[in-house]
Amino acid sequence: MLYPARSHAQKTFKELLNLLPANERDKPHVILMAGGVVEYRNDTDREIVFRQESNFYYLSGCHVPASFLLASSQHGTSLEQNPALDLFIPKAELADIMWSVPPPSLDVAKATHDATHIDHPSALHSAVETLIKALPGALFHTLPKEHPHFPALPSDLILQVQGGGGAITDAYLLPALHRARLTKDAYEISEIRQANAISSRAHEVVMRVLGEAVQGKIKRDAAAGVDRPPLPREWLIQTEGEAEAIFAASTRREGSIHQAYPPIVAASVRASTLHYCCNDKAFAWGPIKPHDHLNRGQLDSESIQPQVLLIDAGCEWNCYASDITRTMPVGNGGKFTPEAREMYELVLQMQKESFDAIKPGLHWDAVQLICHRVLVKGFQRLGIFKSPTDDGSGSWNSEEAILASGISSAFFPHGVGHSLGMDVHDVPSASKPEKNSTIPSLTLGNESLYTYLRLRLPLEVGMVVTVEPGIYFSPHLLAAVRDSSHINHDVLNRYEEVGGIRIEDVIHITEDGFENLTTVKSSVDWVEAVCSGNA
Repeated sequence: MLYPARSHAQKTFKELLNLLPANERDKPHVILMAGGVVEYRNDTDREIVFRQESNFYYLSGCHVPASFLLASSQHGTSLEQNPALDLFIPKAELADIMWSVPPPSLDVAKATHDATHIDHPSALHSAVETLIKALPGALFHTLPKEHPHFPALPSDLILQVQGGGGAITDAYLLPALHRARLTKDAYEISEIRQANAISSRAHEVVMRVLGEAVQGKIKRDAAAGVDRPPLPREWLIQTEGEAEAIFAASTRREGSIHQAYPPIVAASVRASTLHYCCNDKAFAWGPIKPHDHLNRGQLDSESIQPQVLLIDAGCEWNCYASDITRTMPVGNGGKFTPEAREMYELVLQMQKESFDAIKPGLHWDAVQLICHRVLVKGFQRLGIFKSPTDDGSGSWNSEEAILASGISSAFFPHGVGHSLGMDVHDVPSASKPEKNSTIPSLTLGNESLYTYLRLRLPLEVGMVVTVEPGIYFSPHLLAAVRDSSHINHDVLNRYEEVGGIRIEDVIHITEDGFENLTTVKSSVDWVEAVCSGNA
């Protein structure tokens, strides 16, 4: 199935017209874009792995570096329903063939891309000149000029448009693209589903390797006395880096080229750092025999301190992202400690009640508030937050009073989710617009509950979003609430060693609710069974 580039161009032009002043809408409109180029590490000739710029890929389906795109449309003409889309890909040179994989030939590209015409960049100037003559008064649209996030167009191309009598603007294309990309078509959902399936299996692989070690089926010294390194079936996970390596190896084995973002692999109290990405620490080790630290030969409950391992990681599939978080027990025979289990079950409840409410038309702020309500009630039940009857103060420690105080944001500081598509934090200008009339006039709870939301819109059919509640015991965030009279600090102290728990799934908003695109399970019983090697 061809990537639906012209369908995406039509959708983008429609959003473009909605943004334009009325007197500009009936003009011909042309999109002129440059694709990404191969970049190099520092000032050397060592290439950085190429990944196409997302907006260019959305309109072209083209992975080839140093390509260009020219798309044209006009309201009220045949071009409105069937925009012209010309793609320009580099010609293969001898050096390309010698050093790397060359660009495809024009014949191959024509068979694999949904474009009206495909040529080499040497023909671009001529194509622009033809368009200026064929579409007099056309308005050319580009991504923001001189912006570090977007590939630059050659200056002589800009001068050609201006010198030929065409007008050019960078004010409308990016917001139009973001708005178009906010909802996904069936092709895009299929790609995101595949990315999530691969990543789901990779999360489960990590859990199962942990479980195999608990059962004594993996020993690091299996290759001792043999002149070879340990094979994958002999790998133990005793550090964050080893867990990351197994996750990445699993996704790469299934054909994914890129991770959608740097994996977050955080053990123990480091799980309280939201975007921890060092991934360079060993698990926390408990009392062991003398000199055992020199030979960590086997993962077992006697030598490793009970803790959680939080993995927030997802691969890409053809430039479409996944984003999954699972928190699993390490040590303790693959079982959560009582405190970690209580926190895990509470985060699961936050996610479940979010799922119960999610449907088209629901404002995302409401989902955020649901999570904070569940957290407050759960903390009151566990005794971390005081209940109204604890000190006879009545409404002082009510659920509403605690929400109004904002202290729950010290334990759940981030947004419950965000848009996902080609980028893991997708289309920011559309997901959280600067001028946003959709935000409820009466925001419930403290404003701090909503500060870090990346999505602040009513849900629409076709959106893809993450649902990722969490609870964290970060010493930096807790510093601000250490003197809060809403908190029983002796009880809180028992839970701080948990570090952090997050559970994240990717969902697709449908006509009657949602489809969960994440397939790896998250129930307590399943996670413990796998991580202990009993499933």
